[in-house]
Amino acid sequence: QVQLVESGGGLVQAGGSLRLSCAASGGTFSNYAMGWFRQAPGKEREFVAIISRSGLSISYIDSVKGRFTISRDNAKNTVYLQMNSLKPEDTALYYCAARYWYQVTSSAEVDYWGQGTQVSVSS
Repeated sequence: QVQLVESGGGLVQAGGSLRLSCAASGGTFSNYAMGWFRQAPGKEREFVAIISRSGLSISYIDSVKGRFTISRDNAKNTVYLQMNSLKPEDTALYYCAARYWYQVTSSAEVDYWGQGTQVSVSS
């Protein structure tokens, strides 16, 4: 059983930055592709970014390309999401996700979820 704990959310003005962290425990971190999803009120949970086990393969949803950067530190069992040039439409509850071995972009294929961290961007 893998446990995921997110941190780093908050309230920021448009154009600002935040860095989310997700600490994993209970499994072999380097065996899991790690990702971030988000869910805004009244909307479906959507894929944001995912990074492969080695960190060499990364994918993003189009709306965050060039603004968000996902990274991981396998020695620290932690995945990060650096968010720059934030927009009000980025406001959502952000979830850390783990999938054994393979990268996925569908929430239905995620094995483990964190509890979420709120990101709010004011205009």
